[in-house]
Amino acid sequence: YNPKLYKAAPKQELSAEDRIFVNNGGTPPPTEAPGGIAGTGVTVLAQISAHDTVAQADKAAPPPPPETWGAYTVKSEESNGVIGMIDLLIKDLTKELTEAEAEEKHAQEDYESMMQDAADKRTTD
Repeated sequence: YNPKLYKAAPKQELSAEDRIFVNNGGTPPPTEAPGGIAGTGVTVLAQISAHDTVAQADKAAPPPPPETWGAYTVKSEESNGVIGMIDLLIKDLTKELTEAEAEEKHAQEDYESMMQDAADKRTTD
């Protein structure tokens, strides 16, 4: 915002009826909103050089795009490495879960036999 560029709105010419209404405490009728883009009065932004036939004749066609990669090929061999590693992780996890279940089962059996031995010893003592 630059205060030097501020332009006050022009005084609105009121009709006789509106002047009487405003003098008696009423509000003045609304003013028309300025038209155009952002209240500037400009309604269209056009690039004039686009309409110039001489400028279009001077422009040559753009060069073809640069050469890039060849045709698209499926990379199945490279993805097998990642999928193989994931499969290996799944197998390792399954193996660890099986071992943990077996260990838990044996530990439970050991605990139960120890408790039975302790109960037997208490009855004999």
